[in-house]
Order: sequence, then structure tokens, then C-alpha cells
Amino acid sequence: MTHGARPSRRRFPAVVALAACAIASDVLAVTAVDDAGRSVVVDRPPARVVTLAPSLTELVFAAGSGQSLVGVSALSDYPAAARAIARIGDAGRIDVERVLALKPDLVLVWQRGNVGREIEQLERAGVRLFQLEPQRLDDVARAIERLGALLGHESEARRRAGELRTALARLRAAHANAPSVRVFYQVWQQPLMTVNRRQIMGDILDVCGGRNVFADLAPLVPTVSTEAVVAADPEAILTASEQGGGVAWRRDPDASAFALWRRQPRMVAVRRAWLYTLDGDLISRQGPRIVDGAAAVCAVLDEVRRERAVR
Repeated sequence: MTHGARPSRRRFPAVVALAACAIASDVLAVTAVDDAGRSVVVDRPPARVVTLAPSLTELVFAAGSGQSLVGVSALSDYPAAARAIARIGDAGRIDVERVLALKPDLVLVWQRGNVGREIEQLERAGVRLFQLEPQRLDDVARAIERLGALLGHESEARRRAGELRTALARLRAAHANAPSVRVFYQVWQQPLMTVNRRQIMGDILDVCGGRNVFADLAPLVPTVSTEAVVAADPEAILTASEQGGGVAWRRDPDASAFALWRRQPRMVAVRRAWLYTLDGDLISRQGPRIVDGAAAVCAVLDEVRRERAVR
């Protein structure tokens, strides 16, 4: 500026704007601890995010950050907008080169479900990882809030988490004094697998007044024998439909998943046809729709109670 020239009226606002940006940057710096116990620091909301499981994709959308997704796992089909995002593999195999080519600021990892070797490859390549896996129903709302803070949509994430908590509170209140129903939840047929009380399905059964007949087994997803199930004689047997995407629940005694039990006509569940399939997308994904899955389980057990009462 030459001597005697009038100062530009635009320079001071520009300096103020730069200072404001610097302050905003400090405010936006977020430190979050993931479910592996590791701290992740971001100084601005990640603009390019990859998710390695469908539940993680749904959690990101629920947190209001769907527009940041540049890569998702193959089965990420909800909400509809997720179907247009690039695929990077599935739980069995992640295309590491494809992930790296997308230049993500953050990769969300399904802690127990993704392959360790591929996660290590991403880590060695310098990719920022955040491992997440809700273990209880209440963890889902917290996961949404954590992602909202991490991805820069805290207000929307809090609102969505609040809606989930309200829905869960209604289910708990409605079934707080419901008569117990003995339940066997069949994860898989061969080998025959179920869940204990620490798995999220065990939490759902507790909310709905169900009594998991294998709640006390040590493994999270234990293998059991046919004889053990027959001896436990559950009143209801539930399993998830592998197809998903259909009705939330169906009384389905002729389903192929129950062929083994149809050979045990003395079991209460078989005799009374209390054999049910659940929408796998609702009940098996540890995302925001798990509350709809819980409502389906409660509806199933309510039907058993009604019929049991007039037996």
C-alpha cells in the first residue's frame, strides 16, 4: 500500500474471517476412543469415509453423514442412497486396493467381523481407522452420537439417538412385567449355533421378557447340540431370515431352517408351531434398525403369550 493511500475496507473483515476459521478449526478438533480402545483424532470432519459393514453404513446415515460416504460393503442396501455408493468388498474379503484408491479420511471397521489381515494392511498404509461394534441395544444410540461428533453432525445425531432411546424405553415399559417365554435363538443350523446373554440378541430377549435358554453359556456365540436344545425344550424358536428385506417377522413352522426341529414333535415350540423367522436385516445388523428388530421379537413373544394363556 502506498504512503497516504486509504486503507482497504476489505482487509480487516478478511483477517477476521481467517481468525474465525482458525478458531473454528480448534473447536472442530475431536478426539474419540473406538471400541478397540484406541484414540482417533480429527481436526476437521472427515469428508471421505468408507464403511466395512452394512450396519456401519446405516449408522453413518443415521448420524446425518451419509454424504461423506465414498465406499461401502457389498450388502449395504439401506437407506436407498447407500446403493449408489462404490462397493469395496464384503465381510469375507475387503478389496484393500480399492479402499486405498478412494483416498478415505476415515475407514469405519466392524470390530469382530472384518478380516484382521486386511485391517492391518490398511493400517500399514496409513489409513485412519475407527473400530465400532455396539454390543448392547443402548450402545447403538451411543454409536450414532459418537459418529455424529466425529463426522461433524452432532445435533442431528443426538436427535436420532434420542428417537431410538424413546422407542426402546417404550418397549421396555410395555414388557416390564410380561410373563417370561423360554426362547432358543438359532443363529445357524450347521453347526447349530446360538447366542448368550451378552450378545445384542440376548439383550433384545431381555427387553421383550424372553428367557434365553442358553443365556449362561460362556462364548458370545456358542455351538450347541441338538440334544441340548431338546432338553431345554424352548417354547419359541426364532431365527433370522437370510434374505432379509421382507416382513419384520413371520410365523414360519415350515421354513427349511426348522427342518431339524420338525423331527422333534414333542418339543413345545414344535407342537404349538411357535417357530418364527425374523427379518435378518433388522435383527442381525447392529445399527439403528435394531430397534425395529427388537419390536418384532416383542411381537412374536406377545403372540406366544396370548396363545399360551388360552391353552
